[in-house]
Amino acid sequence: MYLYTQIMSDCVKMNYDYHTPVMLQETVDGLKIKSKGVYLDLTFGGGGHSREILSRLEKGGHLYGFDQDLDAQARAPKDERFTFIRSNFRYLKNWMQYYGHKEIDGILADLGVSSHHLDEGERGFSFRYDAPLDMRMNQQARLSAKQVVNEYSEDALADIFRLYGEMKNSRQLANTLVKARAKGEIATTGQLAEALTPVLGRAREKKDMAKVFQALRIEVNGEMKALQKMLVAATQILAPDGRLVVLTYHSLEDRMVKNIMRCGNVEGEMKQDIYGNIDSPLHSVGKMQTPSEQEQTNNPRSRSAKLRIAEKIVS
Repeated sequence: MYLYTQIMSDCVKMNYDYHTPVMLQETVDGLKIKSKGVYLDLTFGGGGHSREILSRLEKGGHLYGFDQDLDAQARAPKDERFTFIRSNFRYLKNWMQYYGHKEIDGILADLGVSSHHLDEGERGFSFRYDAPLDMRMNQQARLSAKQVVNEYSEDALADIFRLYGEMKNSRQLANTLVKARAKGEIATTGQLAEALTPVLGRAREKKDMAKVFQALRIEVNGEMKALQKMLVAATQILAPDGRLVVLTYHSLEDRMVKNIMRCGNVEGEMKQDIYGNIDSPLHSVGKMQTPSEQEQTNNPRSRSAKLRIAEKIVS
């Protein structure tokens, strides 16, 4: 077995500067890892969770790490037990068929944006930097935040801010943007922030601006549709007793994850068998978990995280 201390040392030196993994031990413990099992880390990012998983696998076990970002691929460990897949996680089932796996022992997904993306100003994910309005996780994708801000209708923008940003003044924000872009294209994060600042309450200006950027990022990357497809595929490909472990940071994400684990579908539709039992391929394991106070202090970006774990029911 590979030495745990060597791998964790490598993780600290190479990846914690890129992104601090949230609830590292809790998420990986939740997978109930078999030393020779096959696992998926659907959000590789800086590789913190992946390296912890690898530290618990023996030769014969394997981990597949998914990420659509080229920067993440550069962080992939050189390990015969690891395969990096540069792809959106919605295609997990297709990729596992390609690699010859009908069933998977465990699947982990951390749905948060990596600290690297937020701190890398030129990608346009944060209002803290003046940069081109981009926000694409996959830089080969066509749709950018610039297009959303300048080309979407007022109604569409209001829907995005309401659904993905959960903002009560979504209509006002959308109207303000439409008026601002009529005077000239909004091409940078600084221009976007400048246009919206007058209609944001001073007491919550930073929090509300973060919600605006979050909403645009979710739309640009099609995150909710991708999550729905991933969750359905995950329930289909998990082996009996296999674990699904998901970290969410947004109420819409968490609702979908909670529904799939409880009802077997993201809509939350309760289906029952002939005996009146809930007809779902999964059952939840334990209660929803949140980061400790200490972790939230050390890593403020973990504060909104919720961890849910489910297991595939043995037929």
